[in-house]
Amino acid sequence: MLAIRLQRIGRAGYPTYRLAVQESQRHPSSGRVVAYVGSYNPHTKDANIQVEAAQKYLDNGAQPTPRVAKLLKEAGVKLPKWVKEATSDKQKALRNPEKLRKNQPKEEAPEEVAETPAEAPTEAAE
Repeated sequence: MLAIRLQRIGRAGYPTYRLAVQESQRHPSSGRVVAYVGSYNPHTKDANIQVEAAQKYLDNGAQPTPRVAKLLKEAGVKLPKWVKEATSDKQKALRNPEKLRKNQPKEEAPEEVAETPAEAPTEAAE
């Protein structure tokens, strides 16, 4: 099965990506690439996509990753119904919400001491 995924290129600390069509069982950096259908620069949010080539591979069953599906949709590629689109709900599930500090009972402030230890020796000296 083919996959359309991002393949990292660029220098250290400044990644850019190619949209590569390759076998889904291979690693993106070392697998044999069938075709390159575009590029993506995350710093400028600039995506250059060959729409016709990407559409051809999608029609033949290539499964895009969620990020690539978002990029293809923004570029105007018609995604098939079976493509899983990324959800924008990034809510992290809490394991134990009852342990959160905001859910703990409020503690009362300790009462102030009437006589401070610094005042006591001065009275005894008189």
